[in-house]
Amino acid sequence: MLLTCQNIQKSFGEKTILDQVSFHIEEREKTALIGCNGAGKTTLLRIIRRELEPDSGQVVMAKGISMGYLAQHQDMHSSRTIYQEVLKEKQYLLDMEEKMRQTELAMKRADEKTLEKLMDTYSSLTQQFELNNGYACQSEVTGVLKGLGFAEDDFHKSITTLSGGEKTRVSLACLLLNKPDILLLDEPTNHLDMDAIVWLETYLSNYPGAVLIVSHDRYFLDKVVTRVVELEQGKSMTFAGNYSSFSQKKAQVREAQYKAWQNQQQEIQHQEEVIAKLKSFNREKSIRRAESREKQLDKMVLLEKPVMETDAMHIRLTPRITSGNDVLLVQELAKSFDGRALFTDLSFEIKRGERVALIGNNGTGKTTILKLINGLLAPDRGTCSLGTQVQIGYYDQEHHVLHMEKTIFEELSDAYPTLTNTQIRNVLAAFLFTGDDVFQSISSLSGGERGRVSLAKLMLSEANFLILDEPTNHLDIISREILEDALNNYTGTLLYVSHDRYFINRTATRILDLTNQSLVNYMGNYDYYMEKREELTARYAPSQEAEETSQGISQEKLTWQQKKEEQARQRKRANDLKKTEARIDELEGRNEQINLLLSQPEIATDPEQCGQLSLEQADIQQELENLYELWEQLAED
Repeated sequence: MLLTCQNIQKSFGEKTILDQVSFHIEEREKTALIGCNGAGKTTLLRIIRRELEPDSGQVVMAKGISMGYLAQHQDMHSSRTIYQEVLKEKQYLLDMEEKMRQTELAMKRADEKTLEKLMDTYSSLTQQFELNNGYACQSEVTGVLKGLGFAEDDFHKSITTLSGGEKTRVSLACLLLNKPDILLLDEPTNHLDMDAIVWLETYLSNYPGAVLIVSHDRYFLDKVVTRVVELEQGKSMTFAGNYSSFSQKKAQVREAQYKAWQNQQQEIQHQEEVIAKLKSFNREKSIRRAESREKQLDKMVLLEKPVMETDAMHIRLTPRITSGNDVLLVQELAKSFDGRALFTDLSFEIKRGERVALIGNNGTGKTTILKLINGLLAPDRGTCSLGTQVQIGYYDQEHHVLHMEKTIFEELSDAYPTLTNTQIRNVLAAFLFTGDDVFQSISSLSGGERGRVSLAKLMLSEANFLILDEPTNHLDIISREILEDALNNYTGTLLYVSHDRYFINRTATRILDLTNQSLVNYMGNYDYYMEKREELTARYAPSQEAEETSQGISQEKLTWQQKKEEQARQRKRANDLKKTEARIDELEGRNEQINLLLSQPEIATDPEQCGQLSLEQADIQQELENLYELWEQLAED
């Protein structure tokens, strides 16, 4: 056992943040620490790192254990380049290699007596160097940097010129190469694109030490962790398995807790009614029995009412009017910044009712596409055309649609002047802004709070085409799941950019992958995208390197018309598959009905009815055989 938290208690003022929190971490174990915003996750990490003293309880670590920590925000000051900063984690190997070179030179000049001693030293150094993978030291540094999304051209950038997100990635690279026995990671995927997250998943899954991760990225947690520790209302609860396993078990635990609380409440109510009735008899014996029951009731250990998910924010997105079938048509779109082309010929369309996720690596131009559609930027070439009666609702990850100088209440009342004060307060309460909270200025809010205000404005817009840029950023897991349910029940059309793969998997009916300055279309969710990614990228958006190695035969880009025809074919296949499944269900249901009818004595003894039903059943079986083959072909396509 590497680390144990025993009954950790921590309060700030009258508010208890952690209440008798206990769990442990074994060797090589990958553990997730989850909980809603404000649950105490960062506080607990600070206590584990000895930055903060608990009010009671203790953190016990095995002797000689090393610990590494990645904070959400980095305050890194260094005159080194990215490569130099990361390479310093291997300085002991560089020093060892230098000592080996010096020993080699000394051996050339040494006499016979000294040579034997130098050879022993050299042998010991080389053995230690090999054991620490010294010969692969620099390639390991390069591999980690590339894995975390740095191109080789970035290696010589000075740390002083980097953004906060880039500094976090450099810190993560240093931490991974340092290889402590326990890694504490606070939101490690925040500044990584999808390829880098996938790389980190593989790295951490194979990491020889233990890892404790705070993250809202549920797909990431599913891939990496083997245990989940949840903080809720100051208490901790531990579950074996990944996030999906936790989610199922938690729902069962919550349901059992709620039933136990309900049963106790019913028992209390029943006892109180019996006590009141006994007292109403006004007989000495009845009063004594009533008093005995009261004593038993007083001794009862009361269960706390479990927090249900419905106690969180409430989102209902309802379009005011229905748009036409054609919602958006983008043709031959091109955009460059500072002479660098993001894309030169993008074309796609979106139909009513589709939920489309726009994905791609950082810097490929996803947010730029959303801004072009919204008219916030002008394209270099091409057009973005909206269909009839299309009304856009826009969620901006940087919250430029909010006015920093206004209060939360003013933000909504100015945008929707026909709403009464009570209506505005009710909407804000649904997004967890109550009482005097509504008079806070937008500028004083955290990123997550601004996100909730933006979602409140979006809900009131009654738009039929929602365009969302990273809508789950800064939301805790429960809030993300509530938003997912709202979007899945939304009857309008949806286009969004997101790095949250779990969110994409639950909400998208179609994915557009912006890669190699082209869009690749996937008629399915994120799991389908991962299954088909390699095949379809090679076919529709090959990299320059792939084109050069294909025996000089360049693959021509599909024309806009060909792309439309391919999308139409995919939609038709999807619709045919749904119709086939519906007909199979219908026929299988009728087949069951016939079996029930044939088992009834009054029909079984009627030759005419038996004959008709048997003929119908034979026809059903033949049609089902054909449908099963058709379904298999459509599913394979």
